[in-house]
Amino acid sequence: MKYRNLPRGAEQISIIGLGTSSIGMAGEGEIEETVAYALEKGVNFFDMASAEAKPFAAYGRALAGSREKAFFQIHFGADYTSGKYGWTVDLDAVKRSVHWQLNMLKTDYIDFGFIHCVDELCDLEKIKSGGVLAYVQELKAQGVVRHIGLSSHTPELVNRVLDETPVDMVMFSINPGYDYRHGDYAIGSADERMDLYRRCEAEGVGISVMKAFSGGQLLDAGTSPFGQALTEYQCIQYALDKPGVLSVLPGIRNKADLQRILGFLDAAPEEKDYSVLGTFTPGDAVGKCVYCNHCQPCPAGLDIGLINKYYDLAMAGDELAKEHYNKLEVKAGACLDCGHCNVRCPFHVDQSKRMKGEILSYFQQ
Repeated sequence: MKYRNLPRGAEQISIIGLGTSSIGMAGEGEIEETVAYALEKGVNFFDMASAEAKPFAAYGRALAGSREKAFFQIHFGADYTSGKYGWTVDLDAVKRSVHWQLNMLKTDYIDFGFIHCVDELCDLEKIKSGGVLAYVQELKAQGVVRHIGLSSHTPELVNRVLDETPVDMVMFSINPGYDYRHGDYAIGSADERMDLYRRCEAEGVGISVMKAFSGGQLLDAGTSPFGQALTEYQCIQYALDKPGVLSVLPGIRNKADLQRILGFLDAAPEEKDYSVLGTFTPGDAVGKCVYCNHCQPCPAGLDIGLINKYYDLAMAGDELAKEHYNKLEVKAGACLDCGHCNVRCPFHVDQSKRMKGEILSYFQQ
């Protein structure tokens, strides 16, 4: 397993976590076995926005004695009193649900207390006026909640919360379909969405990724908006390459699903290569570097994706980005203008011009 550091904390978070939306399809015994296997393989990040109540007790049993090895995302607004998932902004209902989740998980603290599913401005106002946000903040002050997070599909709403409220993690839907305006949650333009990812990294806010496969639609040529199926590994790598992303949380149904997903860690680079997306890129996204490094290798030794990333982060206000750039052994000025990267770039970026132009000029200031 590989891990990424939570910027506002000491937690090392596994790049592949576990989503619980579909695991309720398995029996409780298999859920328990799957979670234990995940922990054995180094998975330590578990999102608890389940489709039903059944998985919670199984998770509690599987992680008994190993609680310190796991990080839970627990959602303030996900209600399981009926046995199935429900959404609520009623403070008393939220308190009952959180108390129930803690009991089932056999824990007395929450690693990430998530304000759940804020997609509309009216949702945000209800959470604030109804006392839910204040309740999460109160538990944070008491040490019951270690970090405050936000779950949303809407870039504008995430930016609004980041403007107003300190949060350490955002759970956001990231996949090629949504980023390129295909799907029910394809909210915001390609630029708006990428700007959000950059903002999160620049401000030290981690991103955990939901819906990496667009509910499975991207994995089937018949339902893929691109008319061509992508693989799970392509979608996972796509999400992990985005700024700010710490962990991708595939929704699995059983242990076999998890074993297949974990194959990503040992997969060859060509199995993760999503350069085919360059043929699907909409007009407003053409010429924008996504740091995929499919342009490599560079004859001059430039890490083109990383240089672009540091430049974009610096432009987004990341004060450390320029310092990171200055530590690179080979900088933009070393570009040979050979055009090798331009020919290979699936997103049609003129990298040579970018290196010798705005990037070089900016970092020489």
